[in-house]
Amino acid sequence: MRPTSDRPLLPLRIPLRPRDDGTPLLDLVVPVHNEERDLEPCVRRLLAHLARAFPYSFRITVADNASTDRTPAIADRLSREHPEVSWVRLPEKGRGRALRTVWEASDAPVLAYLDVDLSTDLNALLPLVAPLVSGHSDLAIGTRLDPASRVVRGPRREFVSRTYNLILRSSLAARFSDAQCGFKAIRADVAHRLLPMVEDTGWFFDTELLVLAERAGLRIHEVPVDWVDDPRSSVRVVRTAIDDLRGVWRVGRALATGALPLDRLARPFGDDPRDSQVHETPGGLVRQLIGFCCVGVLSTLLYLGLYAAARTAVSSQLANAAALLVSALINTAANRRFTFRVRGRRRAVRQQAQGLVVFAIGLALTSGSLAALAAAGTASAHSELAVLVAANLAATVLRFLLFRAWVFPEATARGSEKS
Repeated sequence: MRPTSDRPLLPLRIPLRPRDDGTPLLDLVVPVHNEERDLEPCVRRLLAHLARAFPYSFRITVADNASTDRTPAIADRLSREHPEVSWVRLPEKGRGRALRTVWEASDAPVLAYLDVDLSTDLNALLPLVAPLVSGHSDLAIGTRLDPASRVVRGPRREFVSRTYNLILRSSLAARFSDAQCGFKAIRADVAHRLLPMVEDTGWFFDTELLVLAERAGLRIHEVPVDWVDDPRSSVRVVRTAIDDLRGVWRVGRALATGALPLDRLARPFGDDPRDSQVHETPGGLVRQLIGFCCVGVLSTLLYLGLYAAARTAVSSQLANAAALLVSALINTAANRRFTFRVRGRRRAVRQQAQGLVVFAIGLALTSGSLAALAAAGTASAHSELAVLVAANLAATVLRFLLFRAWVFPEATARGSEKS
């Protein structure tokens, strides 16, 4: 982990005011890579909106990530045509790297960024920035998952987004609702303290920044946004999801082992009693992971044994359902007792019912895998077992997240109170 900056946070959330030397109040960054098609329309639309509806001084900074097309030439021309536009050229790719480079060098007291496709309605920009200017909040994010948000996007991206945020809530105890919406702002004094602790240089940059800020007790303001998915987006969803999961593991491990000096980020004024709360003791999450893994290994072995025994008499789907049902009941009971340390009969029936819902999700995942294997025409005893092992591993990860967030939330709550 990088060492923290010696630059202190402001002792209080002081309202920000325009400076007399012409320094803009807001530096709005647009990170781009090979965006020759969208860059100019984006910048011109931003200029028109900010000039018409934004009451503060501003600068638009185009952060070019090693583009190989005409993007740098377009950015340079726009900066010469409009004094409110500047651009920075980076030799390496990475959205996080671009934001860090511009934000660390910026002289503006409020730093923000948005995606070049302008999927987010620009009318949310003032509500995003205003709480930081007033001193109400330290960071602000747009959220597509608020009931007041209006979102148009495909089912795959909707599923990936909600699953990712469920993972963050379950594994890192995050309370913010939407980590990956490309629409965020931060006070510069807060950024100068947080950025040295953020390691990621890609898409996980946002999540890592928000997790560290929340764990340090900083206030994050959420703004419901209207958002329309860009069907031409170049984001590789699967690759990004894998990189994000690696980032979740790295940050979770650092938090669990106490490798992050979050006490240096804590605000010294304590004006909100919730700021002193820690979501969970580091040892609690590690202990739960170890216990869950042990129970999961035994449950998987039990499941495979039951499946192999039942498969000799019934079809693969029936054998899978029966084996998964029995192992799920035993798995829920074992995790209740040993992983989450829930005692007594109180809510035991309800928790078993919730465990059956989790079982149904696992059944859908494994049955879908078997159906896909059968459709491919390559079904055999060995291939069935291989596919089921892989599907059950995925179902096991999801089961742990659902257990923590939904079935046994009191276990996490107890960890918070003890800390």
